[in-house]
Amino acid sequence: MASPSSSSSYELRFDSGRSSLDLLATAHPDERLDSVGRLRAWLVGSGLVPADTPLRGADASWLAAVHELRGHIGQLVRGELDGRPASGALERVNALARAAPPAPRATRRTDGTLARDLHAEPGCRELLAAVARDAVELLTDPVARSCLRRCEGDSCPIIYLDTSRGRRRRWCSSEVCGNRERVARHRRRAALTRA
Repeated sequence: MASPSSSSSYELRFDSGRSSLDLLATAHPDERLDSVGRLRAWLVGSGLVPADTPLRGADASWLAAVHELRGHIGQLVRGELDGRPASGALERVNALARAAPPAPRATRRTDGTLARDLHAEPGCRELLAAVARDAVELLTDPVARSCLRRCEGDSCPIIYLDTSRGRRRRWCSSEVCGNRERVARHRRRAALTRA
């Protein structure tokens, strides 16, 4: 399995503030969940499953189901931000949220520390439920919802939670879109100086 940072064009990002928003980010700028291995890496990176969870049932049908959920969450979140309720997407996300998410448990490691584990290996339905519930909780929590922002980066569609002090965050990531903006601003100033 490729590591999440093995290719910069397919880097998995976890800086949106919620697993449902991080899922939306997997479609930009290209499809990042393009294999079962990438899906497994995203599930671990998003904190939905511990790193050593086998996920033996993961296959192409899981990828298709996650892509479908991502589409519904995208319609729902963007619709809410734009004041255009997406009732079909809302119904589907609500339906997926009804299933029980994976049940966590604490297990004692050999060094004596407690670590998060799952009571049973989760199936696709349980993992979809966890992400769908996250979207429902996000959009029904007035405080969290008020922190939803669209990235101001040039042609960046990523939506994130602005939990910064003073709520002044402008970009999905200071290292990605923020850096691009700073470089572009520097180039514009340098071009004006030369002219």
